[in-house]
Amino acid sequence: MSQKNSMNKTTTNPTQRTARREFLKQSMVAGVASAGVLTGSRLTRAVSANDKLNIAFVGVGGRGGGNLQEMVADPGVHVAAICDVNQGTLQGVSSRYPQAKTYVDFRKLMDDLSGIDAVVVSSTEHTHAFATLPALQQKKPVYCEKPLTYNIQEAHRIMQEAAKAGVATQMGTQIHAGANYRRVVELIQSGAIGPVSEAHVWTSRAWGLQSEADAKANGDIVWVTDRPAEAKSPPKEIDWDLWIGPAPMRPFNDVYLPGPKWYRWWDFANGTMSDLGSHFNDLPFWALKLDSPKTVEAFGPPPHKEIAPASMTAMYEYGARGDLPPCKVAWYQGADKPQIWKAGGIPKWESGILFIGRDGMLLSDYGRYVLLPEEKFKDYQGPKPFLRESPGHQREWLEAVRTGSPTGSPFDYAGLLTIANHLGNVAYRVGKKLEWDGVALRATNCPEATQYIERTPRSGWSLT
Repeated sequence: MSQKNSMNKTTTNPTQRTARREFLKQSMVAGVASAGVLTGSRLTRAVSANDKLNIAFVGVGGRGGGNLQEMVADPGVHVAAICDVNQGTLQGVSSRYPQAKTYVDFRKLMDDLSGIDAVVVSSTEHTHAFATLPALQQKKPVYCEKPLTYNIQEAHRIMQEAAKAGVATQMGTQIHAGANYRRVVELIQSGAIGPVSEAHVWTSRAWGLQSEADAKANGDIVWVTDRPAEAKSPPKEIDWDLWIGPAPMRPFNDVYLPGPKWYRWWDFANGTMSDLGSHFNDLPFWALKLDSPKTVEAFGPPPHKEIAPASMTAMYEYGARGDLPPCKVAWYQGADKPQIWKAGGIPKWESGILFIGRDGMLLSDYGRYVLLPEEKFKDYQGPKPFLRESPGHQREWLEAVRTGSPTGSPFDYAGLLTIANHLGNVAYRVGKKLEWDGVALRATNCPEATQYIERTPRSGWSLT
């Protein structure tokens, strides 16, 4: 069973970022101090703590609808504007918030942010940066769903603008706000298992290319192996051109919608890695104070031109960070699992994060953890909690908008996490171990990786 820490009252003593991480972040934003490390007194405040927050919501179906509900649970939130490419969704939400201005094209909303205090972006992955950037340029606090951006270049651009804006930012990694992740971070950073040399992260979800039999076994509904040439009529309520946004134009087909089928297609997303990597890799990234990897290598089936893999492994090497030793982090998705898991050396949790230290191991998932071997740690008392408890991931951001208090996943942190996740896919797609320059944003030994690091948006869309 899990060895839980005593639940004493938490004191506020946030873990400091290392000098290496600060160097990387500040280099990437061309010398502008990063928003995520500013103290509350230096953050730009949008409104008085006593005023209603006028918030614009980009994307109000699915995850966007969930974010909206979390935000409006705060009585100080006023839904000032809503935007969605699905007219049916837009009309349904508008009927509940008739005072809100409605938009189908978020570019028009971004041209009309007067009176808006903050923006929540919950659109599809490939449009996140295009909705987030103009809001930051107008110094509006932004909450953006994970992953922060579609690719590495976009993440860098958003980090730059967030640093200049100096406003409250938060990426939607909701588990980051939970007590379980906090207790794990405290255990790792207080040395419960000694210096950590490696971490292993796995999830059984398989957003990607798979056989029809595997798809059915996984409860999936898409097993196509190529981008369909057939054009179908999109649902009448969806503006397909706006849904495509900055991505290459593709004829509508029901392999993309409804639901999150688009997750698997390289045109619009990055498969399991960008979906769940944002949540699971968040824990070692936080606990081990990771920044930019030195090398990244990936293994799996031959990469498909159109569709992300269902199963894949990515291996990262990180250098020393302050007084922390170099370490390796391995990611496994779908059918892939760590060798120690296969050999029965740890409990066979369906998804998990394993830290291997000099003096033991710690196994965690979203809601539980256990120190291993259990017999060795049966009487272990963890440190007194030192990380500030969160009122909830969305409410934490609302607090930051009002008071300048810190958030758990600001864009300076979330940008580096997003870049690392994308690098796993880049290494997989080029089939080569990448030697990574985190400041220049280049694989120094692999110029062909550039095609996956950046993308020219479709005409009519830009990040300027």
